[in-house]
Amino acid sequence: MTKWLVTGAGGQVGSQVIELLGEDEVVALGRTDLDITDALEVRRAIDTHRPDVVVNAAAYTAVDAAEEDELAAAAVNHLGPENLARALAHAETGRLLHVSTDYVFAGDASEPYEVDAPVAPTGAYGRTKLSGEEAVLSAMSARVCVVRTAWVYGGPGPNFVDTMLRLEKERETVDVVADQVGSPTYARDLAAALIELGRRDPLPTSLLHYVNGGQASWFELARETFRLAGADPERVRPTDTASFPRPAKRPAWSVLSTSSWVAAGLTPPRPWQEALADAIAAR
Repeated sequence: MTKWLVTGAGGQVGSQVIELLGEDEVVALGRTDLDITDALEVRRAIDTHRPDVVVNAAAYTAVDAAEEDELAAAAVNHLGPENLARALAHAETGRLLHVSTDYVFAGDASEPYEVDAPVAPTGAYGRTKLSGEEAVLSAMSARVCVVRTAWVYGGPGPNFVDTMLRLEKERETVDVVADQVGSPTYARDLAAALIELGRRDPLPTSLLHYVNGGQASWFELARETFRLAGADPERVRPTDTASFPRPAKRPAWSVLSTSSWVAAGLTPPRPWQEALADAIAAR
C-alpha cells in the first residue's frame, strides 16, 4: 500500500486528493498541522511518517496580497517546497509532487504554453512560485515532479465558479472580463491526475502541465456556469481587464499545453466543459 502525505490538506486540491485516495494510507496535514516554512518541523514530519509520495498542495495564493508582502508569499511558495524537497532528499526515499501555476509565464503568448516555454512572471505570486519550482528541482535531482496548473475551481475555499454561482443568486447581471483566456481546471480532475502520477515509480519526468482540455475566457466560463446552473447566460455581460484594476497584473493568456502529460503515458485531460458540468452537478 502506498503511503501518502498531503500538505495543504484543507485546500481545493489537497482535500480532493485525500478524498479520492480512499483505501491508501494518507497523512493529511493542513497549515495548523505542519508549518512547511519550518525546516525542522518538515524534517520531523518526513522522518516520522516516511511517505512514499508527498503531494505539496500548500500555497500562498492571495495574488494581490503578495504584491504587498512578497516575503510572506515566498515563505510558503519557495521556502516551504524547498524544505519538503530537502527533507525527502535527506530521507533518501519518497517522491514529491509539487503543484505550481500558469503565473510563472508572462501571459502574453497566443499558443498554449509548453513545459519548456520561457518563464517570465510579471508579479510577486508568479515569482515566488517559480522560485519554488527551481528550489525543489535543485534539491531533488530525481523523485520529483512539478505540475503546473491553472484556473482551479471546485474545492473548498474561494474560487471563480463558486463566486459566479453566488452572484447569480444576488445580482440581475454580472460583468466578467472577456480579454483573459486560460485553462479552467476542476480540482477533482487535477487531484485524480496527481494520484495517477504519484503511483508511477519512477516518475516519468520532472515537469508537467495538467489542466482540463480546451480554453475559455473568464466571460465564457461564467456564461457556461450560469447555463449549467439553469440560469440565463445572457445575464453575464462581457467587459475588459481595465474595468477591474487590481494590484497584481493578471495574465491575458493562461492556456497550458498538456502534450507532455499525454506523452508521458498519463490519462489525457477531459474537456473543461465536461468537467464543469460534473462539478456543478456534484454541488
